[in-house]
Amino acid sequence: MLRRLYDWAMNIARGRHARWGLAGVSFAESSFFPIPPDVMLIPMVVADRRSAWVNALICTIASVLGGLFGYLIGAALFEPLARPILEFYHYGDAFDQLQVWFDEYGLLIVFVAGFTPVPYKVFTIASGVAGMFLPVFIIGSIISRGARFFIVAGLLYLYGEPIRVFIEKRLGLMTALFTVLLIGGFVAIRYIR
Repeated sequence: MLRRLYDWAMNIARGRHARWGLAGVSFAESSFFPIPPDVMLIPMVVADRRSAWVNALICTIASVLGGLFGYLIGAALFEPLARPILEFYHYGDAFDQLQVWFDEYGLLIVFVAGFTPVPYKVFTIASGVAGMFLPVFIIGSIISRGARFFIVAGLLYLYGEPIRVFIEKRLGLMTALFTVLLIGGFVAIRYIR
């Protein structure tokens, strides 16, 4: 099933409605869809480097809007919709851990969410369940998702095809490493004070 979804997303990335598809996938991935928008963003930027910044902006805006939908699912539709989504993807344990982290770190969790291999939809739903202050959620989402998509687009703009291969092979590792360093920095700051 995942392979068919991946192939579907790649076909849209090559079509004349690619930007609408990019926006749709970015929106859906933030609340329920399993395929990240990178599978469309990467080939679209490699095909036309001049489109890098517009495509990153589309991903960011649509992803934040999709995150708001995920927030709504968590806040108002947990039992009928959020729980089945979390169970379908086997994210129950990750969700439980996020609830603990929300109590402790708040905004930092939403910021980190944009870079981690843990799907963003889990964070958006958890934000709604936790009742995170909506403006804080939106600002954290804009910063984290924007940084993620603009970094990917910028690397592709600068280095083209060779960086595409590198990113596709190591995106999970790179984002996990960045996240560990980021969290380590915040933990160090917390204990240095």
